Amino acid sequence: MKIPKRIQPLIDEGLIDEVLSRLMSGKEADVFVVRCNSEIRCAKVYKEAAKRSFKQAVLYTEGRKSRNSRRSRAMDKGSKFGRQQQEETWHNAEVDALNKLARAGVRVPQPYACVDGVLLMELVTDSDGDVAPRLSEVSMSAPEALDGHAKVIESVVLMLCAGLVHGDLSEFNILVDENGPVIIDLPQAVDAAANNNAESMLERDVNKIRDYYGQFAPELLNTQYAKEIWKRFEDGELNPEVKLTGLFDAPTEAADVDGVMEEIESVKAEEESRIERMKEAENEP
Repeated sequence: MKIPKRIQPLIDEGLIDEVLSRLMSGKEADVFVVRCNSEIRCAKVYKEAAKRSFKQAVLYTEGRKSRNSRRSRAMDKGSKFGRQQQEETWHNAEVDALNKLARAGVRVPQPYACVDGVLLMELVTDSDGDVAPRLSEVSMSAPEALDGHAKVIESVVLMLCAGLVHGDLSEFNILVDENGPVIIDLPQAVDAAANNNAESMLERDVNKIRDYYGQFAPELLNTQYAKEIWKRFEDGELNPEVKLTGLFDAPTEAADVDGVMEEIESVKAEEESRIERMKEAENEP
C-alpha cells in the first residue's frame, strides 16, 4: 500500500521496513500494521491538533508538568513553539503511560519508539495470530462477562495505584487476546492526584465498562465499583490486593444548613467588628 507521509521518516531511519495495511482510523490517530524486520507491529499516527476530534483536551492535560521550564512557558503563551511542544507532550504522554502501567502490572501494548508523532508499538493478536478484536466486537456468556469485568476493574485499580486514570475507557479501547483484556489508547490518561477531573473521569470509565459487561451479566448493572474505588483511593486504602465488593453506601446524614448559616453569620459579625475597631483606632488622637 501507499506509504503514509508521516511514516516515511521511520522507514528512512530503518525503524519500519514495510507498511502492510491500515488497521483503523480513530478520532485522534490512524493505526497501521507494519513490518519491522521479522516482527509485525503497529504504527499509531497521531492526527494534528486541528484535525483531532478529541473533545476538551484541556481537561485531560490539567496537572501535567513539563520537565523543561522553557517548554512550559512556551506552552502557556501558546506560541508556535509552544503548540509544537504541546503536541509532543500529548504524544509522549501515551509512551510514558504505557511504560508506567506495564511496570504496575497492567496489560498494555509494549511501546518501541515515538518519532515525529508516530508511536511504534506491539500489535496485540489473538490465539491465531490475527489482530485481537476490540471488546465491542466480542460476545460472551454471563460467566465470561463477570470474569472479563473483574479483570478490567483490576486493571483500573492497578492504574489508579500507579497514579493514573485512563480518562476515556470503554469497550472501544480494550482489546481481547487469549489471556483477556488489554488496555489501549492512553494519550489522555490523567494524573489522579493533580487533575481536578480525575474522580469524574474514573467514574465515567468504570460505569461505561459496567454497562457494557452488564448486557451479558445484568447483575453487574447495580454495582458501584467506581465510588468504592475512589473512596478507598481518597482514604489511602487502595492497593493492588484490595478486595472490592461493588457496594457503596453514600452518606445519609442531612446537611446542617442552619449550622452553616450560623457559622457564616458569625464570621461576618467578627469581620464587621474588626473593621469597626480599625476605624476607632484611626480616630484616636
